Amino acid sequence: MSSLLQSTPSLSFSSSSSISGSNSQWRFTSSPAVTFTRRTRNFTVHAKIREIFMPALSSTMTEGKIVSWIKSEGDVLSKGESVVVVESDKADMDVETFYDGILAAIVVPEGESAPVGAPIGLLAETEAEIEEAKAKAAASAGGGSSPVTPPPPAPVAAAAPPAPAAAAPVVADGPRKIVLTPFAKKLAKQHKVDINKVVGTGPFGRITPGDIEAAAGIAKSAPPAVTAPVATATVAAAAAAPAKSVPTFAEIPGATIVPFTTMQAAVSKNMIESLSVPTFRVGYPIITDALDALYAKVKSKGVTMTALLAKAAAMALVQHPVVNAGCKDGKSFTYNSSINIAVAVAINGGLITPVLQDADKMDLYLLSEKWKELVEKARSKQLQPHEYNSGTFTLSNLGMFGVDRFDAILPPGQACGAIMAVGASKPTPVADKDGYFSVKSQMLVNVTADHRIVYGADLAAFLKTFAKIVQEPDSLTM
Repeated sequence: MSSLLQSTPSLSFSSSSSISGSNSQWRFTSSPAVTFTRRTRNFTVHAKIREIFMPALSSTMTEGKIVSWIKSEGDVLSKGESVVVVESDKADMDVETFYDGILAAIVVPEGESAPVGAPIGLLAETEAEIEEAKAKAAASAGGGSSPVTPPPPAPVAAAAPPAPAAAAPVVADGPRKIVLTPFAKKLAKQHKVDINKVVGTGPFGRITPGDIEAAAGIAKSAPPAVTAPVATATVAAAAAAPAKSVPTFAEIPGATIVPFTTMQAAVSKNMIESLSVPTFRVGYPIITDALDALYAKVKSKGVTMTALLAKAAAMALVQHPVVNAGCKDGKSFTYNSSINIAVAVAINGGLITPVLQDADKMDLYLLSEKWKELVEKARSKQLQPHEYNSGTFTLSNLGMFGVDRFDAILPPGQACGAIMAVGASKPTPVADKDGYFSVKSQMLVNVTADHRIVYGADLAAFLKTFAKIVQEPDSLTM
């Protein structure tokens, strides 16, 4: 009897594989290229082309932009080697290959974007498969890699998707890798469609929103022949609108339209989402003479004012855990076990909030060193996801710009229920309890909080504790 297993390379495949001796096509998600021998029949599985997918680099990322390809077509790759730099909504990150092979084709070139899960490159196992990979890449580029924008052929194309849905149960019998766009995934959940029984009509078998609608039995609204003139008139009006708006921009000399970067688009989306959270704001004046004196002593040791404020906020949050809580679903509290202070940092083309994790437990000097490291990584767009999406309380300091006061917008989608805006510390006439005036350094802080979980008395009590720590800052160095 022949050996049952002749070769077992430790590679996984996500592309189509062919089985000799059978006309069926199968998809393997983690199957090595092996040859099986039996008495009655021989089955040989040959690995073909593997796909390099657009990874999800953050919890809020829906698409990524190719910053640069580190490797070129034809380069031989080793497992774990960096292949491409991808810009997410937060940072630029290197994407590694999980396989050995040859970079046969680049599907998404530099400067272009692709949804999470979409193939951005093709990896061949041998040189003989390179041409096949290039053909697949060309078919993907020519076959409409952007499922959102197929324009004119609406009536004819709308009737086509239901056909694959009927064949779905047959294909679902074999193992396959399921790839679908984020919108298609949302539709599948909404209409309770089993994606395992849907055949994708997109590039490389990707499931599109049209496939989900077809499987759910939702017919696309094809306008009757009677309304064709109306549709034509609508299209004509829509086409005329942009032409009419061009002179508006042209009236301003030198005006240009600059599209959002990936980060700016994410900030815009978050700011709109923040409008759905009911917030309120509380301001508090704090005397900073003692804090300024402490800062003068520790500044030479590398301690920044941001680190001092973050440490003070963390110590106050220990006594007021509700201000460190979050509300994600609008139905429950999330009391966070860690106090992670996210601090807003302005970077080229946007802003980001690196997180000082367990700030209440860290020594002030170690906290300052960690902060400097995070700022350097943020400005070079090298932060890892856990370094910017794990904040439980946010701090925004514009005091270094001489700003007296400002209101900060509560960042949505995080586990934090409050954000503190810190203004500059300036000489201010202050009256004591006997009515005598003296000039002291004073800063104004405004805290924006989620009113679903934090109430006025909670926030006022927190600010009173924070002010006491700032006015008696010896505990910050202990």
